[in-house]
Amino acid sequence: MSLDLAQTRSDAPRAEWARQPERSNMLALRFMAWVSLRLGRRAARVLLRVIASYFLLFSPAARRAARQWLQRVRGPEATRPGWGDLFRQFMSFASVVHDRIYLVNDQCGIFDIRLHNHELTTEMRAQGRGLMLMGAHMGSFEVLRSLGRQQPGLRVAMAMYKENAQKINQLLNAINPAAELDVVALGHVDSMLQLHALLDADTIVGMMGDRALGDEATRLIPFFGQPAAFPLGPFRMAAILRRPVIFMVGLYQGGNRYDIHFEKLADFSDVPAGGRQAHMEAAMDRYAMLIEKYGRIAPHNWFNFYDFWQAGSSKPSGTASAT
Repeated sequence: MSLDLAQTRSDAPRAEWARQPERSNMLALRFMAWVSLRLGRRAARVLLRVIASYFLLFSPAARRAARQWLQRVRGPEATRPGWGDLFRQFMSFASVVHDRIYLVNDQCGIFDIRLHNHELTTEMRAQGRGLMLMGAHMGSFEVLRSLGRQQPGLRVAMAMYKENAQKINQLLNAINPAAELDVVALGHVDSMLQLHALLDADTIVGMMGDRALGDEATRLIPFFGQPAAFPLGPFRMAAILRRPVIFMVGLYQGGNRYDIHFEKLADFSDVPAGGRQAHMEAAMDRYAMLIEKYGRIAPHNWFNFYDFWQAGSSKPSGTASAT
């Protein structure tokens, strides 16, 4: 029996990640940016360890979610993740967020960034159809954007929910008011038109495919042994825009090193309208499989600090299943 469920939850509450309170503020961000840019990354990371320790100690829900994730990745027979494991995950997240300060300021030269299978992006862009990158809240996406800014003529834009777009712009403005970020806020009448124009201009459009709002259509996919709800929206968007899609993840490997990996995900360029659903589902299955693959390679790069499987723990009304 195959697990192949789709659910539309127009009456569902907002997803857990979207309901979590925002702990950061602009004053703290500006202070951290000031310390980082004037004292340097090494000195700032001393403060970063204190910040990571604080959130580890005083964020019990995030701590439980991190422990649950690590246990799932390693299997039920593995030793229960301890405080050292949890601190490493919190510190990895803090490091990736902190490194944005330098990446936004075009200081990617201080990092050891290694590209794997990046020829895929060159091949796809050579076809002149634009390119979509599908990421997740795993590792860093900003490290790729920073590399793109170093190459003349290469433009990388992000498609994201309106609230997230506002937060990102506030974050970047706090770090560097002169920084420019191409963001297409989803949910507007002209969002698809903007994305279409960007892709026609040979822009690389990136988006995340692992989080859904409570009222968004999702599909349950086996993920580390239990069904988890993945949003249909990003894959439906790629199918409608009829573009090739590459999976991308920028893994933080400790110190100043990042490994950026690219994998083929799907190509909707020549898919007939009647075949979109099957291609979307195949792409989503492969997407979940790739997250599992890189989750095992670098488990401390998973930055969904909530119960990722909660939405798949019960079958809501309106859910359709196929065996």
